[in-house]
Amino acid sequence: MKTVATLIVTIITMLCGAQSALAQYSQSSPPARKPPEQLGNVSFPVSCGTAAQQDFDHAMRLFHSFWYPQSIQAFTALANRNPDCAMAHWGIALSILRNPLGGYPMSAQDWKEGWTALEKGISAGGKTEREQAYIAAMKALYQDSESRDLRTRQLAYEKAMEQVYLRYPDDREAAVLYALALNMTALPTDKTYANQLKAGVILERIFAEQPNHPGAAHYIIHSYDYPPIAMQGLTAARRYASIAPAAPHALHMPSHVFTRLGYWQESIQTNRAAAGVSHATAAKMGAGTAGAEGLHAMDYMMYAHLQLAQDREAKRILDQVMAFQKADIPGRIVPSYAFAAIPARYAVERGQWAEAARLGLHPGEFDFPWASWPQSEAILVFARALGSARSGNPAGARKEIARLDSLREALVAAKQNYWAGQVDIQIKASSAWVARAEGKNEEALGLLRAAADMEDKSEKHIVTPGYLLPAREMLGELLLELGQPAQALTAFETSAKHEPNRFRGMHGAARAAELSGDREKARMYYAKLVALGEGGGGARLELRQAKAYLAQR
Repeated sequence: MKTVATLIVTIITMLCGAQSALAQYSQSSPPARKPPEQLGNVSFPVSCGTAAQQDFDHAMRLFHSFWYPQSIQAFTALANRNPDCAMAHWGIALSILRNPLGGYPMSAQDWKEGWTALEKGISAGGKTEREQAYIAAMKALYQDSESRDLRTRQLAYEKAMEQVYLRYPDDREAAVLYALALNMTALPTDKTYANQLKAGVILERIFAEQPNHPGAAHYIIHSYDYPPIAMQGLTAARRYASIAPAAPHALHMPSHVFTRLGYWQESIQTNRAAAGVSHATAAKMGAGTAGAEGLHAMDYMMYAHLQLAQDREAKRILDQVMAFQKADIPGRIVPSYAFAAIPARYAVERGQWAEAARLGLHPGEFDFPWASWPQSEAILVFARALGSARSGNPAGARKEIARLDSLREALVAAKQNYWAGQVDIQIKASSAWVARAEGKNEEALGLLRAAADMEDKSEKHIVTPGYLLPAREMLGELLLELGQPAQALTAFETSAKHEPNRFRGMHGAARAAELSGDREKARMYYAKLVALGEGGGGARLELRQAKAYLAQR
C-alpha cells in the first residue's frame, strides 16, 4: 500500500482542477465553486438542432454526475425553448430518477411528474427510430407506476435499454445508460456481481475511448463498489474528480472505491473538496443550510478520520454538522442518513458507550422530516442501544430495541425490504449485547453470529461508507470478552476482508493474536495499527497499548 505522503500527492494531483475546493472546508469561508462547464465531455446526438444539441449535451453532463436539480432545470429550459424536442422531455424524466441506483427512493409524485414529462416526449415523437427507442425504454420504467411494482419496471427498462445498446452498437451513450441500468437492477444478495461485472466491461471500453466521459468514470466506480472487485475501480476513481470538478458528486464519488480499499487519506481529501463545493452552493439558500451532497461527503470523511484515529478532525466535522439546521434537498435519504450517522459514528467508533446512549436526533423532529426516513433514524437508535447495553444499562437498551422494531415495521409497511433487513440485523446485534450484559453469553453469541451471517449475505447501501459497526467485527469483540481469542481472531480477519483497515478491527485482531499466543501475528497487527494511527496524535489508548507491546523484546 502506498505511504500516506504518496497518497496525498496522488489525490492533490488528481484534483488539480479543483484547487479552491481542496482548501480546508469551514462554514465561515467555504471554497469557491468551480465554473459549471467543468463537467467532462459528453456527445449525445439528438435531432433538435445545433443550439439545442449543445444544451442537451450539457444537461447530460449534469445528469451523469447526478447533479439532479441542475439537470432537471437544464432539460426543462431546453424543452420550453424546443417543445417539439422529444429527447428534452425524455431528459427530464431521466433526471427525475435522481440516483437510479437507490440513493433517492422516489415518491408517487416523482413518478407522476416523470411520466407527465415523458408523455410530452411521446406526443412530440422522436424524430429518429433511435430516439423512439430511448423513449420507449423510459416508458417501460415509468408507465403504470401505481399498479406495477418497481422491480418489474426496472427489469423491463434494463431489457429495453439492452435492445437499444444492441441495435445501435456505435452509440456510446446507449452503452453507458445500459450499464447504468445493469447496476440499477443488481441485487445486493448476488455475490457473483454478474450485473456489475458486465457493466464494468462495457464502461471500461468506453472509458478507454473517452477518458473525459463523466458517466463512464462514474458508473465504473459504482460497478466495482464491492470489496472483492473494488481494486478494478481504482483508475476511474483517481480520474473522475478531475473530469468534473464542478460537480460535488464527482468530487465525492472516488471515495467509494477508496473506502472499500481502506485508502483513508485519499477519501478525506476528495470528500473535503466535495463538501466545500456542495455547502458553498447550499449557503445561498440561507444560513444553517447544508448541501445534501456535502453531508454525504462529511459522513465519508468522518468514517475515514476515525479509522486513522484522527479524533480532533472527526470532532470538527461533528461540530460543523451540528451547526446545520436544514439541508438544501431534505427529500432525499442522503441528508437524513448523514445527520444520524455522523454523531453515531463519532461515539461508537471511539467506544464511548455512555456518550452513544445519550445521542439525540439533529435537527429535531419539528425541523426535519425524520418520519419519512425510518432507516436513517434507526442508525441513531442502534447507536443508543449499543451504548446503553455496553455501558451497563440493558433496560435502556431494550427500550431502544423496541424503537428499532417499530422502525422496522414502518419499513416493512413501506415495502422497503432491504432497509427492513438492515434494521433486523441491528436488532439482533444490539440484543446480543443486552444478553451479554445480563450474563446470557450463549444467547449473545447466537444472536451476533446470526447478525453477522445476515450481514455477510447482504451488502451495504451506497448512501453509507460502511456499517455503523460491522457485525462480524462485533462478534470478534464479544468472543474476546468471553475468553475465546482464537475464534475472535478468525472473526476479525474475516471481517477485514470486507471492511479493510478499520481501526477497531485492526486492534481487535492484534489483541486476539496476542491472547492466542501468536506473537508474530500480534506484532504484525500492532505495527499496522500504529501505522494506521500515526497521524492521529496518539491519544487513543489502543495506540499506547500497541506501542507498549511492540517495545517488548
